[in-house]
Amino acid sequence: MSPAELSEQRPVGAVLNMLGLLGISLILTVAFAYQLALGELPCPLCLLQRAGFIAVGMGFLFNLRLGERGSHYAMILVASLVTGFISMRQVSLHLALGDPGYGSALFGLHFYTWALIAAIGIVCYVALVFILKDVTGKRDGDAPLNGAASNTVFAIFALLVAANLLSTVLECGAGQCDDNPVRYLLLK
Repeated sequence: MSPAELSEQRPVGAVLNMLGLLGISLILTVAFAYQLALGELPCPLCLLQRAGFIAVGMGFLFNLRLGERGSHYAMILVASLVTGFISMRQVSLHLALGDPGYGSALFGLHFYTWALIAAIGIVCYVALVFILKDVTGKRDGDAPLNGAASNTVFAIFALLVAANLLSTVLECGAGQCDDNPVRYLLLK
């Protein structure tokens, strides 16, 4: 199947937004898996980064469900920038000599460093989406994408958002989270 035929079947922007939402779901899944499997509760800055990725995912989801709009892409970009700044703040807190960092590492980097890399990557990804839409001649917003694949990606993301919300409430209760959480506040 040629690229032209593929773009006629599924709009380029819709497919790229679905892949973006899958990427965000993967980020949330890895963070949540470390939390559950290794008992590494997220710190307040980590929770803010997760919230930032959820906001990015909502932008991709809005593009999928409501059709592409500049405001949805703006939401993705602003959420990525805010998440990047939060990540930079946390990276800067652990730059001192001998500081082991917070939490375990994945491929030699802590999750807050990966969050910074991902935030920058998302900005680049959105730029790529704009370029590919321009190259394929689909500059106008694509219509909403419906179907089994879209519904599955939506369900995965919705479950991850609900699970993260529940775990955050269990960890922090109705107040401020501990700076270095070691237990779920509501499960003691």
